[in-house]
Amino acid sequence: MDTINETFLLIAFFLYLLSTILFSVSVTGRKWRDKEGDMTGNRWGTLGFITAIAGFVFALGYFITRWVEAGRAPVSNMFEYMTFLGIALSFAFLIIYAIYKTNVLGMFTMPVVMLIIAYASIFPSEIEPLIPSLQSNWLKIHVTTTAIGQGILSIGFAAGLIYLIRTLDFTKRDKKVFWLEFIMYSLVSLAGFIVVRYLFQLLNYEAVFQYVDETGNEAELVYHLPAILGPNEGQLLTSGVMEPLIHLPSWLRSDDANTVVWSLLTGVVLYVLLRLILRKPIGGSLQPVLKGINPETIDEVSYRAIAIGFPVFTLGGLIFAMIWAQIAWTRFWGWDPKEVWALITFLFYAAYLHLRLSRGWHGEKSAWLCVIGFAIIMFNLVFVNLVIAGLHSYA
Repeated sequence: MDTINETFLLIAFFLYLLSTILFSVSVTGRKWRDKEGDMTGNRWGTLGFITAIAGFVFALGYFITRWVEAGRAPVSNMFEYMTFLGIALSFAFLIIYAIYKTNVLGMFTMPVVMLIIAYASIFPSEIEPLIPSLQSNWLKIHVTTTAIGQGILSIGFAAGLIYLIRTLDFTKRDKKVFWLEFIMYSLVSLAGFIVVRYLFQLLNYEAVFQYVDETGNEAELVYHLPAILGPNEGQLLTSGVMEPLIHLPSWLRSDDANTVVWSLLTGVVLYVLLRLILRKPIGGSLQPVLKGINPETIDEVSYRAIAIGFPVFTLGGLIFAMIWAQIAWTRFWGWDPKEVWALITFLFYAAYLHLRLSRGWHGEKSAWLCVIGFAIIMFNLVFVNLVIAGLHSYA
């Protein structure tokens, strides 16, 4: 059964890749443009949509077969949750595309889906028994609803990014261009880290440390990347591997913090190489492809995605979460880092809707907020889940 669900997920990944290619051809193909720049007789977008549907069907096959094998909803660790988030994002895209038929959204969304699934695959994928606090029906209710909400909100990010690339003036070296390029650098960092992680995995790299954990007890920790950041009072037990440059305090999860540092460093190298090859900002290189895109339509897509995703996330990330917290830990709220950042996410998107509906924040301002909102979601998923020790550190 384990082989079956892995095969389904692998097929889904390559179908998402094919969908990305088809959507890219539909957007970049000049021969389908008339004199006004509009697309005519272009079937590639439809093929991309059909392929994305097929990818989602196989991804759903992975989810169902893993659920049957595990005897529970497969959303209880980082591999399972991030994979389900990628599936939720692809599902949200199918809904939004069916309404707006915007091919460029597929060209930007499908790569994000692949990045999330590829990132999930670097975490241990073994099926393990649930800890007591997770043995509840509220696990699948709370976590799956949260992931679906985040997936829909992520469509707002993709649309906001398209809007900014389409409308910003990249001939100017201002703060807007700088921050947009920082976003592109972040995406490049994620892609680069995945490649580096698989490279060291192929080399069977492993470094074992003995350290003192947050409870004051001695424990062992295994690194799968060279240790730039070491654990609290860590002693390296493996010979012939790199010694850490810095030792972190016990309240930080040093192996995951080390992973974040490797991601950032890899991103710097790849981003510099891309800039040398392109000789212009990455966003500026993509802008000519988007000249035929109507900014107002993309702005509408981003707003609709947030308007749909916000109540879904509120249900899963706050209301259902508090019910589950009462059952698992006998309190509705405990100011755990994960709970705090879920509240920050809720307040941010509530502010977005208020500013858009009451203050008229459309267009560029709205697009920046969509991008910042996605950054908050990713910070919550990656940094809070992995680096800061808390009740949700298992997630």
